[in-house]
Amino acid sequence: QVQFVDSGGALVQPGGSLRLSCAVSGIIVSRYGIGWYRQAPGKTRTVVARITYDGTTTYADSVKGRFTISRDNAKNTLYLQMNRLTPEDTAVYYCNFYPRNENYWGQGTQVTVSS
Repeated sequence: QVQFVDSGGALVQPGGSLRLSCAVSGIIVSRYGIGWYRQAPGKTRTVVARITYDGTTTYADSVKGRFTISRDNAKNTLYLQMNRLTPEDTAVYYCNFYPRNENYWGQGTQVTVSS
């Protein structure tokens, strides 16, 4: 059974950094495209970063240059390094296949950027 377990969210001040983790079971992550998504209150869930099976990465314009997606194949885990955070980054963050599969959302992890 495929499972994505998101963690690492926290309350952080503007300009700060966080690293999110996504532990995956049931698949070998290096064989799939995986994305980090976020959903802010009252908004739709959108992709912010994704990585293909061959390691190619793509970012939403709003996070380009600040966020970095990476993958540890030995741990079957993905990461999202987030730097220079702003209040607009406040959201629940999730990982999932890319393209997304509605059957495999995890619980998400809350990121709040506030002073």
